[in-house]
Amino acid sequence: MFEELKKKVSRFPDLPGVYLLKDQQDRIIYVGKAGSLRKRVRSYLTDKVDSSPRLRSLQNQLVAIDYLVTDSEVEALILECSLIKEYRPRFNVNLKDDKDYPYLLITPELYPRLELLRLSQKSSRKACFEACPGKFERRFGPYTDVGAVRDTLLFLGSLFPLRRCRQPLDGNPTTERPCLNYQMKRCMAPCRGKEAVSPEEYGQLVQQIVLFLEGRHGELEKDLKREMEEAAAAEQFEKAAALRDRYLALQRVAGQQQKMLLTGGSPDRDILALARKEKDAAVHLFLVRDGKLLGQKHFSLTGTVDLEDKEVLASFVKSYYSRVDQPPAEILLSAEPAEAELLAMWLGAKAGLKVKLQSPKRGSLRKLVELAEKNALLKLEEEAELRIRRTEEPLIELGRLLGTGRPPERIEAYDISHLRGGAAVGALVVFRNGEADKDQYRRFNIKKAAPGDDYAALAEVLQRRAQRATKGPLPDLLLIDGGKGQLSAVNAALRGSLLAEVSIAALAKDPDRLYLAGSSLPVLLPADNPTLQLLQRIRNEVHRFAVSGHRTLKSRSAISSRLENIPGIGPAKRAALLAAFGSIERVRQADIDELIRVPGITRALAEKIYATGHAGLS
Repeated sequence: MFEELKKKVSRFPDLPGVYLLKDQQDRIIYVGKAGSLRKRVRSYLTDKVDSSPRLRSLQNQLVAIDYLVTDSEVEALILECSLIKEYRPRFNVNLKDDKDYPYLLITPELYPRLELLRLSQKSSRKACFEACPGKFERRFGPYTDVGAVRDTLLFLGSLFPLRRCRQPLDGNPTTERPCLNYQMKRCMAPCRGKEAVSPEEYGQLVQQIVLFLEGRHGELEKDLKREMEEAAAAEQFEKAAALRDRYLALQRVAGQQQKMLLTGGSPDRDILALARKEKDAAVHLFLVRDGKLLGQKHFSLTGTVDLEDKEVLASFVKSYYSRVDQPPAEILLSAEPAEAELLAMWLGAKAGLKVKLQSPKRGSLRKLVELAEKNALLKLEEEAELRIRRTEEPLIELGRLLGTGRPPERIEAYDISHLRGGAAVGALVVFRNGEADKDQYRRFNIKKAAPGDDYAALAEVLQRRAQRATKGPLPDLLLIDGGKGQLSAVNAALRGSLLAEVSIAALAKDPDRLYLAGSSLPVLLPADNPTLQLLQRIRNEVHRFAVSGHRTLKSRSAISSRLENIPGIGPAKRAALLAAFGSIERVRQADIDELIRVPGITRALAEKIYATGHAGLS
């Protein structure tokens, strides 16, 4: 296979671009960029015995390579960032759980709102973003402390009278009267129409919030002071008083922020420090604006083993700043990143100004970097201690309860989800050393068990798992979401199989109690017991995974049955639709123009399919 790949790579162009390494399941396992695709990709096919364990592991999974040519290395870097965010390849350095970090979003509407958003929620807000075509949202973050973000939202809501309702506004008065927020002077009430509140006037308020979130407090104070003086000169004393209160509140907030001793002026800068502890790695970020420390963020990293500091920092810069709208003029790092000049060019193009990357070796700037390094290491140590309390100690206690004398390394949890017996789905989640291993998650469509028979459904799922017990590692513990009855059903189903000797436990609810094989009485653990909390996390995760699988199956069944009921859609046309789109879900998402490209589908039929796919399912 490697010889075939080498022949293919020898035909790659000697041009800049992005390459994608894939495994046997056609999953992208690594995304990289290169000034010369042919030369760079060839290095992954080396036969050197002294290559790193990371490269050898990647080579063991590599079966295919694709590439995309770009006009320049900077364009390749931008595309690389986009693809890493989309596919999250396992061999790339990634921000740990970055999809769950909160952001603050200014919505792209005629009268925008300020919302807390997680990236995984963005698709669910698509409808409201389409209310005003041509507008673009502004996103600030990612933030690591959701509590602090909510406090910021409350503070901004009391300071800037931005609207909070989600009704679409087009500049015309709505039929409803302004809400209580308007009476409390916490909303300008643009629902009264553009004659009462013009988009320009409202836009000034939005721009002030942007200045606040960017940390440009000095500029914001000047704007507020100018507006206050203009309102006073025009004898608009009520407006001037409101602006004065806003101005004073902003001064109090700015005064509470820590001053940092900087030399050579005080440009906006970010300070990035990488820390490592055994296999763990993290980057600590200080945000400095106008010479003030506005805040700090801590990012745990994955995929850093066998990588040098300069490579990890370069990957972090690409991953983090691809999510930031406005990089600062200066970025200080604990080590010089790989391809620093190229990164500076990309950041400069993104920021619209020259961005300087440097790794100071002495002086006050070096002291700032060392302070960030110290904070990064302390956070890593804190996370390690927390992991011991959350996972290692509970696993040792769990091994004692099971009577095995050793902590269970691999825990497999099972659950069944259905609605009145219909569209039943079995779910398996895997936890290794107390942490979720999502690559090992599986779902099972229930084929034999009678509708509503949870015991039979669990038995069917575990029997299917036992049939492939020789094809992978055996679990140390099977955890069932249920009680004594479910435990008995699983014991009976596994009798005589390879899984018969594996420890089995069931966790029942209300109150939570643990049933172990061979005992008729449950183990009652206090609510604050770390072992119980670990089992609860695993049980809740398998329940979530089972419910999401059930909903997907139910949705597919609904649209599938509706398709079959459309006059003119028979087995042949249904097969043609599935062949063209790959799944029922994609048929549902397709628009009319895409549908009529399928052989045999007329415009009238496409309109019926489109209406069916969106009726009650959007």
